[in-house]
This record gives sequence, structure tokens and C-alpha cells, in this order.
Amino acid sequence: MLDKTMRINYLFDFYQSLLTPKQKNYMFLYYLDDFSLGEIAEQYEVSRQAVYDNIKRTEAMLEEYEEKLGLFSKSQEREQLLKELKQLVGSSSKEISAIIDRLDKME
Repeated sequence: MLDKTMRINYLFDFYQSLLTPKQKNYMFLYYLDDFSLGEIAEQYEVSRQAVYDNIKRTEAMLEEYEEKLGLFSKSQEREQLLKELKQLVGSSSKEISAIIDRLDKME
């Protein structure tokens, strides 16, 4: 469950600008503020089922965006490559290390 939550949080970070304001609000409250479905439903004066359906549809949309665009997987791959590069370079060259650090901070 925690892995799914973390994945959805990352996908939300990457793709939230593609969501409607309502979708953003529901996802933010549910995943980031840890509101229950009932609390969100009460706040928006809708049923728990409506909130649940909206969140599930939005999760599916986020997964679809990731499948098509791959921003999250590319980010993870970039992090892994930077880590490997740092290990290979070590402290042999200050200039190369500085460039790697700059690349690392670009994310």
C-alpha cells in the first residue's frame, strides 16, 4: 500500500498540471493531507462513492499519462545513472564532479 501511495504521489507531482482543479483537490486531500473519503465528501458535499470514483479515475489517468509520457520513469533512470556516474568518477576530477553535481540539482 505504501508503495502505491508513494508512486501516486510522484505521478501527481509530475502530472498534476494536466488534472482539473477538482481532481487536484481530491488527490491533494486524499494522498498528501491524508483525509478520509468521508472527510473529503463532507467538505465537498458529495457522497463518499463520488469521491472514491473520482480518485480512482484520476489514479488511472495518472498511470496513463506515465505510460504515454514516462516522466517519472525517466526521472528515476536519470537518478540511477547520476548515482552510478558519481561512483565511477569518485574524486578523480573536480571539474567532472562539479558538472555531475550541477546535473543532479537540475531535477
